[in-house]
Amino acid sequence: MENKNAAEEKAIESEQGAIIVTGAAGFIGSCMVQYLNDNGYENLLLVDDFGFEEKRKNWESKSYINIIERYHLFDWLATHQPAISMVIHLGARTDTTEFNYAIHEELNLQYSKDIWNYCTQNGIPLIYASSAATYGDGQLGYNDDHAIIEKLQPLNPYGISKNEFDKWALQEIREQKGNPPFWAGLKFFNVYGPNEYHKGRMASVIWHAFNQIRKDGKVKLFRSHKEGFKDGEQLRDFVYVKDVLNVIDWMMDSMKNGNWAVEKNGIYNLGTGTARAFNDLVKATFAGLDKEANIEFIDMPEDIRDKYQYFTEANMQKIKDAGYTRSFYTLEQGVDDYVRNYLASANHF
Repeated sequence: MENKNAAEEKAIESEQGAIIVTGAAGFIGSCMVQYLNDNGYENLLLVDDFGFEEKRKNWESKSYINIIERYHLFDWLATHQPAISMVIHLGARTDTTEFNYAIHEELNLQYSKDIWNYCTQNGIPLIYASSAATYGDGQLGYNDDHAIIEKLQPLNPYGISKNEFDKWALQEIREQKGNPPFWAGLKFFNVYGPNEYHKGRMASVIWHAFNQIRKDGKVKLFRSHKEGFKDGEQLRDFVYVKDVLNVIDWMMDSMKNGNWAVEKNGIYNLGTGTARAFNDLVKATFAGLDKEANIEFIDMPEDIRDKYQYFTEANMQKIKDAGYTRSFYTLEQGVDDYVRNYLASANHF
């Protein structure tokens, strides 16, 4: 799917080169594209499966050079040979309830290897999305230390595929097989925010809570099925998508401006560093609608009960040591912005 030929040729000839954003029709990817647009970047190549009509509003109003179907990316690059300044790889199959590993292996593992190899061969900086799902039940903690990645045991095929790529990337470096000149993998914790309208069951609890409040005036949360956790007191590190964009932007600038030493290459947590209860999340959603909280508890579906994370909290020291100094939205600030400025009026970012 090609358009804007004049702009495309101009970007291909540009010394700075275009930026590839994969997953550009999805939740985080489309927010990334808008963030880049807002900061003056329009020389973008958007990569995704653009056949899903429910995702159209995520990308159709964005500014870009070209959109490229995911499966055609490497053929397109070989044919056009554009100058590329950065790859932001956010595309993935993110459904944690999809238990066919072959799907995750193809879309999350092999495709990411292909992205890595392209960046390596062409000397292009790479920022890619990993996941906190790699930590499994958290027995080894939530420290983004490369030494524990081989030992992690994710609870579902999605988490396994993400961890397998992290392991593979580190092995490529150990065996000196080559790597992008600058690179960073980001272990996203529980990201929420606008442009997740299409995600259905896999949308954030805030999205589900908002719709339940509008429909029934109350929110249903999962009961706890684990000793030591009260109903609704399951804890997660919820991070607003705007903080994710700020971190990626900082990394991009650091890599482009020579402030990203090779020693900083690596895998980083991306959460807030503070675990919060689902009860707090839902209360903040009610507050964003200026309503009193009304919460009901229901049993967790059996198909996810033994694969459920009851606690996640990112250790954020590594990224701070790398030089990131911006503060993060509190849970209440992020949810309020999301509910009032996006969900209440069905706005996109």
